[in-house]
Amino acid sequence: MRYLISIMFTLLAGSTLAGQTAQDIIEQAEDLLKGETSRGTFIMTVVTPNFTRVMEMDTYWKGNEKALIHIKSPRREAGNRTLKIGNEMWMYLRNTETTIKIPPSMMLQSWNGSDFTNDDIVRESNLVEDYKMEIIGEEEVEGILCWVIELIPRPDAPIVWGKLHYWVRQRDYIAARIEYYDERGDLIRYMEFSDINEYGGRTIPGTWTMYNNAKPGHRTKFEILDVQFDVRLSDRVFSLQELQR
Repeated sequence: MRYLISIMFTLLAGSTLAGQTAQDIIEQAEDLLKGETSRGTFIMTVVTPNFTRVMEMDTYWKGNEKALIHIKSPRREAGNRTLKIGNEMWMYLRNTETTIKIPPSMMLQSWNGSDFTNDDIVRESNLVEDYKMEIIGEEEVEGILCWVIELIPRPDAPIVWGKLHYWVRQRDYIAARIEYYDERGDLIRYMEFSDINEYGGRTIPGTWTMYNNAKPGHRTKFEILDVQFDVRLSDRVFSLQELQR
């Protein structure tokens, strides 16, 4: 069997394990990666069978609601920015000096040619709000025992996935793997976390790689160059005026 599921897990009322719920575990894993605020520099590498594309970007996050992503390189895309406020999203294109609000019809399109969608950028931090969660088993990832948690969308949540499976390491609450399934139960993509090290005073994965099952040979890797957590960020950073500067 894929998961080492025992009767113990099926009898745990409310997905509780040793006093912890599935939601407690996911919240700790997500908070470890994000903090109250964060500011960092990342390298994004998009790999396809035909080409490899590398971008460097600065990112700014405030809580679950606000984010600004500023592309630094390559030169032809430097200055492009993405702004998220709540569930709304805008993109500024430096070459044409235009600001575009992303409509709902474009939310499932690729973000900057990667294996992440616009919807991922907007809804990245809303797992606890948008999903019901249950511990469904335990499994080792790279030799480390993890909880396996199933996330099912709430009936009123505007979610494109049929379910998620989320692996969290038991010894330190670090995310290890996330799988994304469609409504038919087919695995569409999965993300693996690796290169665990200390960044900004926290021990977290330094590399996040999304593999695209729907497009064999396609993957996108994020690598942390630098990140700081719980820093002061003015609300002006997350404004349309700042987006267009």
